[in-house]
Amino acid sequence: MELRIVNPRREYAPPPFSEPPPTGYLHLAAAVEPTRGRTPFPRGGTRKAALLGRLKVLAAELERLETVRRATVFRAVLLPPAPAAAAHPARFDVVVLVEAESVDVLDEVRSSRPYQRMVAEVTEVADDVHEMAANCLRYLGDVDKSRQGLFLFNHFVAKDVEVATRLWEHLAGWYVTETGLDNSTLLAPIGPADYVFVNHARWDTGLLGFAARQFGKSSFRGYVQANLRANETTAMPILYRKV
Repeated sequence: MELRIVNPRREYAPPPFSEPPPTGYLHLAAAVEPTRGRTPFPRGGTRKAALLGRLKVLAAELERLETVRRATVFRAVLLPPAPAAAAHPARFDVVVLVEAESVDVLDEVRSSRPYQRMVAEVTEVADDVHEMAANCLRYLGDVDKSRQGLFLFNHFVAKDVEVATRLWEHLAGWYVTETGLDNSTLLAPIGPADYVFVNHARWDTGLLGFAARQFGKSSFRGYVQANLRANETTAMPILYRKV
């Protein structure tokens, strides 16, 4: 399969990427109290609030390990409907992202007591759990988690991973130009996974501001969505806040 770019524009060319860091990632995602009906806003209840509190404590324990750089807990604030044809629709309203010193120590982090307790806590209350070990395939800049922001985890499925990766580079060009994006880590799974990659990024804006930057532009439909369709690639984005 060959990459096909619909409505190409010079300003949407792939941006200059930096050398990916050696970081290893554990992406633990769960559907605890996601949306109900047609609303894109996840539910909030005591069960999810209690889980987030426990995960926050365990994340702090993980960060005390020498092998862990950072462990961050997120709750979804906007969860668009996933395509009906998706084999594993992304409906995750709770996410933990663990950033290890390197890919080589991921097994050690995974077997640690705090991480094992995280998995057990999530599995006990969630209807759907997805766990992915990953490295960074493309790096636009570090996703700052030292302060609050609007965080993206965008789950991609595609027939051709290489085509999807090259397509993502062009779509990144659109987001840099049209939304001011200056950071992104493209997380590629290590081993079998339900998604070819998960893109992680952050904006200093609220939901309304982001919606205006993205959906308010006709090029979003004519370039981003058109190119996803042309290359048989599906994106399932979810927006989050830090806990």
